[in-house]
Formats: sequence, structure tokens, C-alpha cells
Amino acid sequence: MLNRRELCIGGGALAASSNSRGVFAASPKARTLRIGYLLPLESQLGAGASTFAQEVKRRTQGRIQIDQFPDASLGGEVEMLKGVQLGAIDLAFITGAPLPSILPEAGIFNIPYLFHNYTHAHAVLDGQIGESYRQLLSGKDLVALAWGENGMRQLTNSKLPVTSPEAIKGLKLRLPQSPVMALGFQALGAEIVRLPFPQVYAALEAGVVDGQENPIATIRSTKLGQVQKFLSLTGHVYDPAVIVMSSDAYGDLSPEDQATVVEAAKIGARVSRVFAAEAETFGLAALREAGMQIVESIDRSRFVAAMASTGPEFEKMFGRRQIEQIRLGA
Repeated sequence: MLNRRELCIGGGALAASSNSRGVFAASPKARTLRIGYLLPLESQLGAGASTFAQEVKRRTQGRIQIDQFPDASLGGEVEMLKGVQLGAIDLAFITGAPLPSILPEAGIFNIPYLFHNYTHAHAVLDGQIGESYRQLLSGKDLVALAWGENGMRQLTNSKLPVTSPEAIKGLKLRLPQSPVMALGFQALGAEIVRLPFPQVYAALEAGVVDGQENPIATIRSTKLGQVQKFLSLTGHVYDPAVIVMSSDAYGDLSPEDQATVVEAAKIGARVSRVFAAEAETFGLAALREAGMQIVESIDRSRFVAAMASTGPEFEKMFGRRQIEQIRLGA
């Protein structure tokens, strides 16, 4: 038998959930989800995740709230991906470099000079090719909600201004966990060092590595300009980012809330692109004022030619047809 307190609670809940026609409905249950990402809150990933969280809260009238965990506080990107797959983490905003750890085919996006520019990259990711890779990711015990952006990766170092591919020979460079990018830089004669991103600043400061490569937005938000003297706008790799969700967490939502989360993710993803573009446009002046020497123009064709020996290897890994489809934006 119910006691008085249980009867009061039950009666109050029923009264609160009755509609104007006197029909009782279950009150929606509030839920808090966690999203992790590698970079600070004031970054392209942070801007996208913040907008995503705001849109979800607004569209669900606060029934679904998203707590943010920036600065790799839930682990590195590979660890976060695995956490999302296992359902230990609800959501993550992941850059392109670690995606091959769960989907080898996604390594194609790490091929140097695959994309001509941002317009080309966006057209590919927003079209059938991008949708096909999103579906492939969604077959890995997670749901790929939307393609966002990390940005065009640029080269920094503490030794010399890089104006040609020959200048890279002998530089000790930190690269992300991307065998594809490593092949490209090894073709230029660089010495490759793999370090988790949270260790990069200290390694540069101590001179353990000479340089690294990341988008302008990342270089600024993580203050890498304080430990690097030279920046060269090599634009060697366009790095997407993707908002992924645990299939368990997604499955727990109603179809209406699933649609809301997807739409909010698309908006957040677009904001990450805007943030990255603005950083590219306005960030150079700030980095120059902070003391960096910037090589703004390189001969792209020389870098492409210097990495040409990697072409057959990439074709073995991903197939010539798929590479050409992306290059053509088809």
C-alpha cells in the first residue's frame, strides 16, 4: 500500500501532467549529456560545442542539457572516440586526424593537398561523399551527427622560415596520430615525433621538437605562438571535425529529440567553420604582434611535387578512384 508521502507525490505528478482535455501524460524526463573535445573553450571546437549545447537546451526547453568538457579533460581524441563507442561518453567533437583509429577509410582526408581550399572541402563534406563517410562512422557503435571544422593545417617551427619544401628537411616535427600525414612529411625529409596534443606546448618549449602543424585557430587558442618563432601558411591538410554521439545515448532519445540533436549539431558544426575562418582571417595580425614571423605565400605546386612519391602508397590505401572523386569534388 502507498504511504501518504507517495500518494502526495503521485497525485502532484498526475496533476502537473494533465492536459487541457483532462488526459494524463508522462512528464518528460530531464537529461544531462556530456561532450568532450581536445581544445579550449575559446577555440573552433569550443565555439561549435557551445552553440550546439545552447541550441539543444533552447529547443528542448531545458529538458536536455549538455555539459562541456574542453581541453581533453575526458582524455585524448582516440580515448574519447573509444569512450563514445562504449557509451562511457555521450558526445565528442573530434578532429579528422584520429578518425582512422576507428575508420581507416577516413584517413583519406589526411592526404596532403587533397583539397584545393575551404570551398572545395565544404562542398565535398556537405555532399554525397561526406554523407557516405558520415554513414560509415555511424556504423562504428556511434552516431556521426554533423561535419564541423578544425581548419587548414599550417606549419610552425623554432628554427627557420619555411619557404620551400627543402627547408623542412631535418626538422623534428610533432604530428598527430596520422600515418597518412607522416608519409607526406617523411617524403620532405622531416623527422616525425608523435606526441599527444596536451604535451605539445611543453615539448616545443623544451626544444624536444622543433615544430608542429595545426590550424591558425588552434595555434592561437593554445598559445603555441609563445613557443614558436616561425609560421608558414603551407595549408597542407584540410582537417574536418565531426560531432559524434554514443549510439546508446542517441537511442535513449525520442525520435523528436533525436531530430533536435541532429539539427542543433549541424548549427554548431557551421559555427565551428565560421570561427576557424575568422581566426584564419584575423589571427595572423595577432600572431605577428605576438612576435611570430609569418611566411604568407608559398609555392603550393613545389610542395605537391615534393610529396608526389607518396601518391602510389595513398592509392593502395584508399583507391585511385576515391581520391580522384574527392579531388574533383564529385
